[in-house]
Amino acid sequence: MKGNFNCQTEEAAHQSVALLDLKRQYETIKDEIADALKRVCDSGAFVLGPEVKTLEKNIAQYSQTEYAIGCASGSDALLLALMAVDAGPGDEVLVPSFTFFATASAVSRLGATPVFVDIDPVSFNLDPRDAALKTTARTKAVIPVHLFGQMADMKFLNHLARSHGFAVIEDAAQAIGAELEGRRAGSWGDMGAFSFYPTKNLGGAGDGGLVTTRNEELSKRLRLLHAHGMEPRYYHQIIGINSRLDSLQAAIINVKLNYLEGWTMMRIQNAQRYGEMFAEAGLDQILCLPKQLPGHRHVWNQYTVRIPEGLRDDLRKDLAEKKIGSEIYYPLGLHEQECYRSLGYAAESLPETFKASREVLALPIFPELTESEQRTVVRGIKSYFEVNPMRHSFPSATPKTQREAA
Repeated sequence: MKGNFNCQTEEAAHQSVALLDLKRQYETIKDEIADALKRVCDSGAFVLGPEVKTLEKNIAQYSQTEYAIGCASGSDALLLALMAVDAGPGDEVLVPSFTFFATASAVSRLGATPVFVDIDPVSFNLDPRDAALKTTARTKAVIPVHLFGQMADMKFLNHLARSHGFAVIEDAAQAIGAELEGRRAGSWGDMGAFSFYPTKNLGGAGDGGLVTTRNEELSKRLRLLHAHGMEPRYYHQIIGINSRLDSLQAAIINVKLNYLEGWTMMRIQNAQRYGEMFAEAGLDQILCLPKQLPGHRHVWNQYTVRIPEGLRDDLRKDLAEKKIGSEIYYPLGLHEQECYRSLGYAAESLPETFKASREVLALPIFPELTESEQRTVVRGIKSYFEVNPMRHSFPSATPKTQREAA
């Protein structure tokens, strides 16, 4: 392999690299967070207080939408969006199988049926062609997930939804600030669901979520639904749930929102640097590196490579021994999960999902990651393949999207 990654100091050779280090970020803004939390505590407005209203206004503006409604989690954001369009028994909702569990579980909790759709092998997002094939008269909604920080094919999916009369709910939990042709995640569909879980690009100190929409009637319905369907107090127009974003979380997120663009640019820089380093080390001919599609702004919630020939788990074990963090998002498609076996999907009935779940590995990409730490990650992977040489390049080292291949 090319590249001078063998030259290293003894200190660098023993450098550990965390998958995510939230403490580094906190240290830079802890005084601002302390002041924000004190304001909430001094005000006594812990639920639906001014900090929540400020955050809703700011996120709506940032995401290029008219309305934003805070809620208790990203999972509840999906649930509320589905409740807002009356999804329920007898309905089908198109969802990717290669995603976090909440995308499908929100559908199931309402008695509707998740219809699992395969993914594009490059973006890891829902394959619009497969979505079209699986659309039926029962389709109530589609939930494209902007996985790892890059937006799905919203133009195609919006056209499909309009043609068949169903809703589009963006799962933007990993993609705040992501763009397609200059338009932000959460502004393309009927609604967008966001998460403020601590590992997200804009994370709080616990669970939190938010729904965006450009539709005033949907915004009013969402506000009723997230607070027991109550308006005015103790008068219940519809049956809702208790899913309110608390003021302490909103205060923290308001502080962090001021830094989000800077942190996003740091993630983008880290992704670009990985590409250069992997190429320098010759690993771009072995690994399948993530790709930013034309017209997209990728915000890199995860930097996910694909590992060939069933070596992923062995490489991950080797990296762990070197104290280099990594994670598998996701080891099984949802159609393979035990709780969804009754739906009758064969493991390889979604072939791209099946392959991705056996090949993907997420590497550290958080904003404060240093160039030295990235070099340690690349060096660790290179040393593994020097001991376990590949007989040929990864077959999709420079793959095409589904639509490019068509």
